[in-house]
Amino acid sequence: MSSLHPVLRLAEARLYLVTDTAPGGRSLDVVLRAALRGGVDVVQLRDKTADDDALLAAAAVARAACDEHGALFIVNDRPDLALAARADGVHVGQDDVPVGAARETMGPDAIVGLSTHTPDQIDDAHDAHEEQPDYIGVGPVHATPTKPGRAAVGLDLVSYAARTAAHPWFAIGGLDPTNVAAVAEAGATRIVVVRAITEAEDPQAAAVALRTALGAPEGVPHG
Repeated sequence: MSSLHPVLRLAEARLYLVTDTAPGGRSLDVVLRAALRGGVDVVQLRDKTADDDALLAAAAVARAACDEHGALFIVNDRPDLALAARADGVHVGQDDVPVGAARETMGPDAIVGLSTHTPDQIDDAHDAHEEQPDYIGVGPVHATPTKPGRAAVGLDLVSYAARTAAHPWFAIGGLDPTNVAAVAEAGATRIVVVRAITEAEDPQAAAVALRTALGAPEGVPHG
């Protein structure tokens, strides 16, 4: 487990994985450890259908894997559950718990991430003063079944974030090794993926391919 402050580790992160409790119908532990070996820097647990007991059980698995590999562990939406799971932070959406309330629940050292989908939301994220998030997600770049009903924002918003974002930011939404180079050309240096790893036959190789397409340094084995 790294001794660096979570926010400092976040600044160095390039590849962020979002997963449910059974990625691709497989063992969470097996998939995560493979993905982490391939260079995943941040893992977020997101499962809208699991109950609290199942989420906490999965969180314990993810926490152990992230600790072993020196990666950050984030819980989606639920600051209370993130605190109980000893997560490094929580990720909230525009309609979820406000950033300030999430930080109050988790404490000043926790990471709080925020989804953004428009230029105004990117601007608002760094105009919020004491309620600023530690990072933002920008997207969805492409339409994705993990965010049904959310219109794709395309590369224009990625370019806008590259010019204006005051925080570490991650492009997200339908990204895979075939289209990551385009978001990198638009200015992204960090990405979030879901299916590109959770549905990959070889999650470790998928993570390596994503880092390569992003132009990121080869993932250093954590530990």
